[in-house]
Amino acid sequence: MKIKKWLLTGFAGILLLCLVLTGISVLINRNLLKESAEVATLSDLEKARLSEFFQVRQAVGGQVWPGWDTAVIPVIVYNEAYAFLLGYPDADPPAGWVQVPQNSQKGTAWQLVPNDLFNGEPYYRQPLPANGDTPQAFTVRVGAQWVASMTTMEWMEISLADQFRRDLPSFLAPVIPYGLLNKLFIRGSEGYISLLAHESFHANQGSVAPEKLAAAENAAPSGESGYPWDDASFQAAWQTELDILAEAVQADSDEAMAELARQFLAQRAQRREAAGLSDELLRYEQQREWVEGLARYVELELWQQAALDDTYTPVDALQVDGDFAGYGTFDKRWNQEVGQIGRMADDVGDGRFYYSGMAQAVILDHLLPGWKDQVWDANVFLDDLLAGVVD
Repeated sequence: MKIKKWLLTGFAGILLLCLVLTGISVLINRNLLKESAEVATLSDLEKARLSEFFQVRQAVGGQVWPGWDTAVIPVIVYNEAYAFLLGYPDADPPAGWVQVPQNSQKGTAWQLVPNDLFNGEPYYRQPLPANGDTPQAFTVRVGAQWVASMTTMEWMEISLADQFRRDLPSFLAPVIPYGLLNKLFIRGSEGYISLLAHESFHANQGSVAPEKLAAAENAAPSGESGYPWDDASFQAAWQTELDILAEAVQADSDEAMAELARQFLAQRAQRREAAGLSDELLRYEQQREWVEGLARYVELELWQQAALDDTYTPVDALQVDGDFAGYGTFDKRWNQEVGQIGRMADDVGDGRFYYSGMAQAVILDHLLPGWKDQVWDANVFLDDLLAGVVD
């Protein structure tokens, strides 16, 4: 069979373009940071993002969650070598950090960062232990103070690229555009700031309801009563449940949303009964939705409230940040999150509860004003509140 010349020319053009793009990707990857540009201090850009987080939480955090805007919640960020403590209310913070819910003491004494300030105030650092312990992405305590904890954005990008390299086939690792992947997963500086909000809300949960947070973190299916992650019929039932939630958060009226909430609760009850879930596993679902679903909700809601507030002005120092778009991309982020709800049914791990909990919180915003004051009760969970308002 004779191949037409124009077809060969087109194929050659596509091949040449692929080779050029591959070459560009390889060159860009060679210039990617392998370690933090500043290790022993926080860079101006890292401090700008952190300053913006403190400011935006104080400015719109009360619209996200009552009292969160005025709560004293310091932040620990860490890179490959140091943990940094910012916004601590006392001049002499107790040594190290307490990992929760294990209540295990980690780290050493905090030292003032020499010749550097954060928002005009001193901040602290300590070298990370040689055994690899880090404060992790969650909440810890420094003394009695609950603190949000996460990596710096720069170290997050480096670590994420390293993880991709480890997980990819060796022939693909040099050509994958890691910078683009980082933008997709972290979603720029707004995404990083919203992730700080997520961990900050965990600190708020610990401060207001420490026993409930500990119970939720300790919740795990045990022994023969393990959660049926891989059961095909269970996954199919979860798929229906998540699809209803995705439709509900996009409903065009509270009446339609309430009807979909009823369908969700009926489907949830049917799934649980068909799977024969024990009381332990029922509570496990509720606890993970409470701890991670609410934090995901706050993460998104902070971004949305900052986007909606026409009077809000981000810190000046972020004007030089090419990864910051002034919260104007929230609608894109929200559409991505809604789309992701329906893709979590076969997720092995508690990722589905981030989305099912977040969606229920969004629905409760419409159907039950004041619901946020009720979720601190030890025996109240999101689907309980939904059932109370739509039954």
